[in-house]
Amino acid sequence: MTTPEDICKQVETLRRALNQHNHQYYVLDDPDIPDAEYDRLFRRLQKLEARYPDLVTAESPTQRVGSAPADHFERIQHTIPMLSLGNAFSDAELLDFDRRMREKLDVDEVEYAAEPKLDGLAVTLMYENGRLVYGATRGDGTAGEDITGNIRTIHSIPLQLIGQDHPQKLEVRGEVFMPKAAFERLNQQATEKGEKTFANPRNAAAGSLRQLDPKITASRQLDIYIYALGQVSEEISTHHYDTLNRLKQWGFKPTPLTRVVKGIDELKTYHEDIEKQRNDLPYEVDGVVYKINAYSQQQMIGSVSRAPRWAIAHKFAAQEEMSVLEDIEIQVGRTGVLTPVARLKPVSVGGVTVTNATLHNMDEIIRKDVRVGDAIVVRRAGDVIPEIVRSIPDSHRARDPLFEMPGTCPVCHSAVQRIEGEAIYRCTDGVYCSAQCKGALKHFVSRKAMDIDGLGKKMIDQLVDRKLIETPADIYELDFKTIAGLERMAEKSAKNLLKAIENSREVTLVRFLYALGIREVGEATAAALANLFSTPHFSTLEDLMQVEEERLKEVPDVGPIVARHILHFFNEERNQSVIRKLQEALKIDYPEKTTARLPLEGQTYVITGTLSTMSRNIARQKLMALGAKVAGSISGNTTALIAGEKAGSKLAKARDAGIDILDEQELEALLQHNHTDVTRNHSGYPD
Repeated sequence: MTTPEDICKQVETLRRALNQHNHQYYVLDDPDIPDAEYDRLFRRLQKLEARYPDLVTAESPTQRVGSAPADHFERIQHTIPMLSLGNAFSDAELLDFDRRMREKLDVDEVEYAAEPKLDGLAVTLMYENGRLVYGATRGDGTAGEDITGNIRTIHSIPLQLIGQDHPQKLEVRGEVFMPKAAFERLNQQATEKGEKTFANPRNAAAGSLRQLDPKITASRQLDIYIYALGQVSEEISTHHYDTLNRLKQWGFKPTPLTRVVKGIDELKTYHEDIEKQRNDLPYEVDGVVYKINAYSQQQMIGSVSRAPRWAIAHKFAAQEEMSVLEDIEIQVGRTGVLTPVARLKPVSVGGVTVTNATLHNMDEIIRKDVRVGDAIVVRRAGDVIPEIVRSIPDSHRARDPLFEMPGTCPVCHSAVQRIEGEAIYRCTDGVYCSAQCKGALKHFVSRKAMDIDGLGKKMIDQLVDRKLIETPADIYELDFKTIAGLERMAEKSAKNLLKAIENSREVTLVRFLYALGIREVGEATAAALANLFSTPHFSTLEDLMQVEEERLKEVPDVGPIVARHILHFFNEERNQSVIRKLQEALKIDYPEKTTARLPLEGQTYVITGTLSTMSRNIARQKLMALGAKVAGSISGNTTALIAGEKAGSKLAKARDAGIDILDEQELEALLQHNHTDVTRNHSGYPD
């Protein structure tokens, strides 16, 4: 039966009205009708949709909490990576940041957009033709979790954009947070029910946004402020501040405290103003963010692998409290490093109860002269692990002897070694030490690696202690009977864990290489290694396992030390065996081969002397990105020598051999001439 035209018009009119009233109430904080009138309109729409179900759409205000509970979150690959931010903890570091920006842009003064740094959870929202398509968490920056059902419950996120002039495809990034008042109510309710409370609003927001049941998320009163763009099908504005104003016109909610500031004095003044307001704001902030306002200047400055160079977070002063150092214990990490950890008398620092603090290494213990029984000052700055600042010796109490590092590993009792020139002590037993074995497994299953939800610390401890697993490959041989036999593992939990293990069998090469836990190989280095497989010479993991050291050192983020760590890892027979088993158990997604020939492919350059506009490492990376090989010495294959100031014997050798010599200006021209256009990156950047 065809729905009457007048009913269709009524439904559309009601939706437009309710969306506008939602915007007035949740975004502008300026309701234009009484709650009772809103409820009347909402019920009217519900009745019409119930009578004519073919009119129900995902964008209807009645469908904000319409998703059934999920059993897990799917992963979503970000179209543009969600980058992190560099931090400045002092005025001196801020001054250095501003100096770099001025020098790079060759201007006397830089215009920035300044905004509070919210303490929440970063998300990305994708819209097509004005309609919300999906929402996802930041995850590891390259991929996150699909939390669309939960995102839809946040009233300050529009399901349908206002107006008609928005781009066909629009991706925005923002920070989901829990207001202080909602956080206090949530903890009060939990206390009354005898349930565990949240430590702070950020944890509460993150936990609420990752609920499998959207109805629970809807009850938590989350909010959002939009701070950046992701992928867009057309240019919105030439400046960040103007972009935020356009987004506001389309129904989004940027923070009203964003300002345009110029010069170091205005930067510091803005920081001081927000810090003064900090306790009175209805949400938690832990600093401010400065971004170069003009997108053209952002492009000129560029980004590193994990963060934009044109933005920085200026954190508030670290919070400090006094406590007592009750004991010093040793933790053994996955690479065998012995780390002294301070056990403290519990103390609240910045709203978080602190019982442990890092002492870093023995050199730090000696430098700070901290001893068991001392009164100490403990500091916590944002998400930084708490640390002991100094001790306060009591003149009326005899101090304990200075702590000494053990000669044997406290876990496996193997010998402990300290390499000359290093500050760290390391267990010599490798993965045969259960602490290192557990650490390697915990890293392997972590969210940025294989992301096996449900296989946490306690579960891994049980599996290793019962000798059920020893290597990452053993995880994929676990069965229901084994898992269900573990402590606190009900039938449903066992099935969910098996499903999570099964879901992890498909993995990108970047995540797999990171998951292996090679020393000094983080996400950026793993990505650089994976990029080798887009070239003709690398097709399987065996190609990487047999690579020569000199070739490794040509990879961005891989220097001599990291190259040796990689070679050592791949040369160990035990690791080779584990990798072979993992290859059989997993479906590894390799990067696509680059079909287009790079402009400097087949050419070899050598760099000598000091460059003034960029470091030699940056020049090396830029040349390699264009397909060139960068060698360390002159040979018959050298295309040209790039000579900076104070060039030495290589310059004379190149002249004698008749090899072309390029100065720094000619290098810039070479790079510029061969540089391919890159899509402007409006990456979001959470904490």
